[in-house]
Amino acid sequence: MGIIVMPLLRTSLLCSEPAGVLKSLDELFALAHTMEQEAANRYDSLSEEMRRQGKDDLAGVFAHLASAEREHVDSVTRWSQSRRGKDPDPALVRWDAPETLGEEAAAELKTSRLITPYRALAMAVRNEERAFAFWSYLAAYSNDPEIKKASEAMAKEELGHVATLRRERRRAYHADQEHGGTKGSPAASAQIDAQRLELRLADQLADLEQRLSGPAAVRTRDMRREAAGMADEAAHVGSFPASLEGKDALEIAEVLADSYLDGADRSDDSARVEVLQRLAERAISRLAWLRSLSPG
Repeated sequence: MGIIVMPLLRTSLLCSEPAGVLKSLDELFALAHTMEQEAANRYDSLSEEMRRQGKDDLAGVFAHLASAEREHVDSVTRWSQSRRGKDPDPALVRWDAPETLGEEAAAELKTSRLITPYRALAMAVRNEERAFAFWSYLAAYSNDPEIKKASEAMAKEELGHVATLRRERRRAYHADQEHGGTKGSPAASAQIDAQRLELRLADQLADLEQRLSGPAAVRTRDMRREAAGMADEAAHVGSFPASLEGKDALEIAEVLADSYLDGADRSDDSARVEVLQRLAERAISRLAWLRSLSPG
């Protein structure tokens, strides 16, 4: 399945639209390399700061994130060598890449007494979602078929990073709950499955579609239809309090994305894992789109 490009991304995911379009594959590789290297450097810096503060668990989280970003740097380098016969050239970057983890956010992380592995991973998820939105935007607006295809490949790669980090974030959440003894007893309220939530989300997307216009309305209509189709595959997946049906589209989309990832991690049935992974990819793409429309 090809990546779904998003033609309108002004908002919470991207602080501003990209300053233009890419003119060559060499420029694309240079920009991708710069973005991944910058992320690795920021995570390295945070790891060192956490170590100085004696927060070894957080230092380990950020060191792991930095290592993953360096692997992404190497991947872009290999791709450039394969396609262009040379390493990416940072001199070709004409404009600033999207700021995923800005100075203010990094400073807050370094000084916050409330930061936990879960919150650190949540921040990393957000960063990767911004990168996904960025490459999706460039793919949508590129007039060069080769650059469009490569941008879509970058977006799909970032989507994979999002999925991986969301899994790790989920594990950190469970660890926090167990450590704090707050796992709690099963809710007494009625339970529903992912199919029911997908259908509820489809209804909310129909309402949202009526409030939008142009490409955003078209994309939302496509998501509504997709949610109705995903509902068939999501029957008997997960167990959620029925009260979730009263939440907004963004919260429902978030819960569904996490549920599909969690289910795929826990299942020993290869066919079921394949279905859940397919649902997770579409759910994460949908979540990124909905966040791009959010005012905050």
